[in-house]
Amino acid sequence: MILLKDILYKVTLESVTGNPNVPVNEVHFDSRKVGLNDVFVAVKGTQSNGHEYITKAEEQGAIAIICEDMPSKFVNGITYVQTSDSAKALAIIASNYYNNPSENLKLVGITGTNGKTTIATLLYQLFTKAGFKTGLLSTVRVMVADQEYAATHTTPDSLTINKYLAEMNAEGIEYCFMEVSSHGIHQMRTEGLRFEGGIFTNLTHDHLDYHNSFAEYRDVKKSFFDKLPKDAFALVNIDDRNGQIMLQNTQAKKITYALKSYADYRAQILENQFTGLLLKVNETEVWVKLIGSFNAYNVLAIYAAAELLGLTQIEALQYLSELTSVSGRFQYLISAKKITAIVDYAHTPDALKNVLETINDIRTKNENLITVVGCGGDRDRTKRPVMGKIAAALSTKVIFTSDNPRSEDPEAIIEEIEKGVEPLDYKKTLSITSRKQAIKTACQMAEENDIILIAGKGHETYQEIKGERTDFDDFKIVQELLTELNK
Repeated sequence: MILLKDILYKVTLESVTGNPNVPVNEVHFDSRKVGLNDVFVAVKGTQSNGHEYITKAEEQGAIAIICEDMPSKFVNGITYVQTSDSAKALAIIASNYYNNPSENLKLVGITGTNGKTTIATLLYQLFTKAGFKTGLLSTVRVMVADQEYAATHTTPDSLTINKYLAEMNAEGIEYCFMEVSSHGIHQMRTEGLRFEGGIFTNLTHDHLDYHNSFAEYRDVKKSFFDKLPKDAFALVNIDDRNGQIMLQNTQAKKITYALKSYADYRAQILENQFTGLLLKVNETEVWVKLIGSFNAYNVLAIYAAAELLGLTQIEALQYLSELTSVSGRFQYLISAKKITAIVDYAHTPDALKNVLETINDIRTKNENLITVVGCGGDRDRTKRPVMGKIAAALSTKVIFTSDNPRSEDPEAIIEEIEKGVEPLDYKKTLSITSRKQAIKTACQMAEENDIILIAGKGHETYQEIKGERTDFDDFKIVQELLTELNK
């Protein structure tokens, strides 16, 4: 039996009306899930305000209401708790409710614009190979040792996070690697968690539809490092000009990694091919099955984190060499006609630029590079012309198409992308609203040794149009189309 007062430990309280010693059943922030003797936390979200559903929660049997604004009328037998920040309170309550599971394993958070999924997933792979029971909370999937769950958000809500961490505790998991998004930090989903370390990848143009400015986006990321405890580590990419900012106020042990600057962990690219990278990492050579300079940064962060978490240099390098690519991250196939198709999640200007520059560094320039790319609807519109400019400048041909248009008109999104194309690149571009038709056209245009890049959706297996999701997997579609063309 757990009491209300137990789950309120460390929550900043403004007032309590009723009995804090009542036993509670479950905790919810969705009033539709509230049942007898449950706690309802009224959170002011971006889409709706939980305070509007307090009456519904009362009617459905809630034993306690946690809120920022007290209701005008109280119901007998219900305890009302006022706090200054319900989202923060929810995260702390969730942690307390599940017995503070983050304290019983080594939790590492990875934040930044690009590279989060790759680093988190490959650290999960590496520590699993090293013989440890390991957990993963990522955009692509959630892993509790070898048990897989579908992921719904980059950083889940705080109740879901703590539920998975509690399950990891029950399975005896020692390490967990978690993607930490700016939305997750800003919405307090990681409050109440105890991190063993934090990793910063880079910061580029993204989510400015949510954050008011780049400075706000940066400062939200920084706040994650500000809150790390003294005995944790803060591992940052010092080649990114924001890396030093992440370290400004942290109490954690400051560790840096870089390819260009002086750092605690350094790497040099010796060979860059479609089959992998030969790197010199802190004076030792290692071959990895990942591709591109952006992945050299990811590999270096993984190596540094592995050492910081207790693996020896030899162990870390050995397992690094065995790691394989993450689904939808520079995932490629070569058809019978020697056409290379690459599927990548690149959905920001910087990520798209990195992938295209990597391909251009490797290719001989005797073949065409055909890029299929779009931008998601109901998301940061300012990046659309920037991505159009980059795609056209760095490709031989580019086909602008739909990504997940959501509630927007896909053709209007494409028009915004096209506005960024430089006049001298106009002739390189095509616009095809249907994503499948765009991929098919790219496959029909491609000749022997040509390269097709399909960017933006990566691991996603759906397309979202007008609130409905239909099955759509870039990798499966291009695989089927190229096989059909080979016939």
